[in-house]
Amino acid sequence: MKRCIYSLLLCLALSGCDQYLDITPKGSTLLTTITDYDQWLNDPDLAEAVAAPYCDLNFLGDNVDIPNVPIPAIQVPHLVYLWAQQYSLVLNISPEFWGYHYATINKYNTVLAGIDQATGGTNGQKRSLKAEALLGRAYEYFYLVNEYGNEYDSATASKDLAVPYMTSNDVSQQVPGRSTVAEIYQHIIEDLTAALPDLPADNSTNRLRGSRAAAYSVLARAYFYARDYTNAGRYASLALANTKAVMMDFNGTLPVSSLISIQQDVIYGRLALGYIPATLDFMRSFEPGDLRVKILYLSSDGYKYITRGGTNYVPAFVTPTLQYTNTGTSVQEMKLIVAEAAARNNDLSTALQQLNDIRKNRFPASTYQPISFTTQADVFNAVLMERGHELPFAGLRWFDMRRLDKENRMGTVNRYDGQGNVIAELPPHSAHYTLQIPVQVLSFNPDMPQNPY
Repeated sequence: MKRCIYSLLLCLALSGCDQYLDITPKGSTLLTTITDYDQWLNDPDLAEAVAAPYCDLNFLGDNVDIPNVPIPAIQVPHLVYLWAQQYSLVLNISPEFWGYHYATINKYNTVLAGIDQATGGTNGQKRSLKAEALLGRAYEYFYLVNEYGNEYDSATASKDLAVPYMTSNDVSQQVPGRSTVAEIYQHIIEDLTAALPDLPADNSTNRLRGSRAAAYSVLARAYFYARDYTNAGRYASLALANTKAVMMDFNGTLPVSSLISIQQDVIYGRLALGYIPATLDFMRSFEPGDLRVKILYLSSDGYKYITRGGTNYVPAFVTPTLQYTNTGTSVQEMKLIVAEAAARNNDLSTALQQLNDIRKNRFPASTYQPISFTTQADVFNAVLMERGHELPFAGLRWFDMRRLDKENRMGTVNRYDGQGNVIAELPPHSAHYTLQIPVQVLSFNPDMPQNPY
């Protein structure tokens, strides 16, 4: 493959190639001490994806409805919403999703490349910072493999192409070809496993940084979307056992600060600020009295759900201290993983316990009654419903749709104009479930295989 593609991706993720190439040598010169590298990992860009990727990823989901979407669409969120083939044909701008993830990976690779030569501090501190960089890099590759690689299938993952696996921060190096889905998942697991022994035991003072529980939680998420539910449940349980994070009770006092870094239910924090119009069917699926509705959603039709676009997920307008959505891992995500793994294994009591642990914090305490089902199918469906309600716009619904599609659990998803006409369609097993490689990438890599569309 041609040289420079990686430099293109990374420079585009900032504002221009000249600017990026000017910053990188300075960074390699300035990062000389342990303190330098520690502060590098505090870079807001590593955790505050407010502007694009974790927000826009939500627009791929089946719980979003934009009745006035313009046709033809021009803005990136609208193109994402319509499952467009490309989100921009302009070659000198950062490619959506791809550009952000690789720019972030480069920052983690910068730590991995230079930390051993850093001055000051101890060897233990160096190992800890290296472990955090491995964790962060694995987290970004999780997104890339689930955006640009096919849904994980053990029968085909060793052949299905994903993304190039970059471990260097040298933007001029030869870029490898696309690794397979299986290879990227293996790299993720290896990085997280290598990081575990040297990660801090606790990150409660800043949950945007790494910890052992954070690594366990990302392992749980990776295995979950690889549809290895046994290991997913195992690592989710380890994450819960090793964290001081606890669920937020919507019956009680809500946070006084909007900082995700100290939010009590966060295990490994990433944050996004969203304004998402929800579908009528999704809003109607909430049970009466569900506290999440009026804490997180703003309705212009009195919460009657009769007006398309009338109810929006916009916590900033109703509960300002919850304005940022944690797109990283949380106590409730881990509980939902444990619940689904248990339900799939017909361990209904464990699944129901995890569900009720979540739900008792989401319904009025004075009237809450634990749910109880006796069949595996009913418990499994309850888990999926609760997952949809608890993590609706945390950047995971699209990935859930992909894995459920592999199990023939997804019907056709349609987009409608203001008059109810179908303007885009996502049928089961559609090629659209895998994003196309951006044209900005292919312009420097004409020999890189493109995904079907």
